[in-house]
Amino acid sequence: MPRRVMYLVRSWPRLSQTFIVNEVLAQEQLGTRLALSSLTRSNERLVQPQVSAVAAEVQYLDDPRPFRAAAADHALVVGSAPLAYAATLLFAVCRPYLARGYATLSTLGCFSAAVRVSAAIQRARRRGAPFDHLHAHFAHDPALVALLTRRLTGLPYSITAHARDLYQIPISSLRTRARDATAVVTCCAANVDYLRAALPPSLHPRLHLVHHGVEIDRFVPAPRADGGSPVEIVSVGRLVEKKGFPDLLSACRELRDAPAEPFRLRIYGDGPMREELTVLRDRLGLLDEVELVGERNGNEILRAYQRADIFALTPWVPADGDRDGVPNVIVEAMACGLPVVTTDAGGITEVVQHGVNGLVAPPRDIGTLAGHLVELVSDGARRRALGDAGRRVVEEGYDVRSAARRLSAVFAGGSPP
Repeated sequence: MPRRVMYLVRSWPRLSQTFIVNEVLAQEQLGTRLALSSLTRSNERLVQPQVSAVAAEVQYLDDPRPFRAAAADHALVVGSAPLAYAATLLFAVCRPYLARGYATLSTLGCFSAAVRVSAAIQRARRRGAPFDHLHAHFAHDPALVALLTRRLTGLPYSITAHARDLYQIPISSLRTRARDATAVVTCCAANVDYLRAALPPSLHPRLHLVHHGVEIDRFVPAPRADGGSPVEIVSVGRLVEKKGFPDLLSACRELRDAPAEPFRLRIYGDGPMREELTVLRDRLGLLDEVELVGERNGNEILRAYQRADIFALTPWVPADGDRDGVPNVIVEAMACGLPVVTTDAGGITEVVQHGVNGLVAPPRDIGTLAGHLVELVSDGARRRALGDAGRRVVEEGYDVRSAARRLSAVFAGGSPP
């Protein structure tokens, strides 16, 4: 196991990226000594409670600094490897296209960030506490910064590719990032298939599937009273197009008009579609049945799972190609013993098997989604059977501690066990 690993992330801490916080904590519990470099501060109002347990120091690469401090970083990197600095700068200048697609920094902006990361790496070497590995979460800006950092310092790096960061950058840019990486990790088999099609066969041995894990000792089922009314449905996610919340509301309109038990849907999350969803809910006449709760931290989300009877999320793939792999909230809900109503978008069917631990519809199929909701709202025994099966799936394949061990093997240059 490497003695020290630097994590490179786009923004820290993000409420919607609890899986990264959980991964960091699991790595630290394994004994890996971590440092975090974040391209920007999240500046979010809510922070997951477990962030306070992270021991790693965090460096924010966009924090304003005096010119003298930035110049010192460049001088240190130049002094440590002048030819590598010149070659990497030329590489960045000649390849502005590497920042096309989904990105917030230019290639030269990524170079500037890489110099700051490289300076931290060089200072750690001089202190006698060198980093052994660099791991970039997300294939867009963080992976490009990692690539440039490797060219400046020689430090090996790996990438975890997730969703939009994977599908919304040019394939040529993805190949460039993957070519210099020791490994490209992703969270679902659908993403592995995409990467195999996008990358040359010579890079296929570097592809690894490591599911995002959840804390299975914390996300546990709670006792539920039989025959409770109304039946509680919960959904969690950012209010963005790919999550499909308009489809869920439309399905709930059909559910309300069906011969089924009374229900209540609570949607946790916030985002640019909040006003649109509020208007749609009211237009569909669902004011009494649907509550847009807003953002809540992980402890409150856990309590929402444990109070609920059903979890529902109805994602699809919009025209811009944005999509989820396996939404972590589905795994969390299943860990809490909830049956899932969802679609087969992205990699969801790798964890939700129709008729075994949930009910799956084609994306945007309102009628089928409504039928699945009617079935579960009307049948408590069916809910319990699917929920129990879902809990077993999570216990067997989505424990965060097992995921951390697999990722540690990748950091050490091997393959996950």
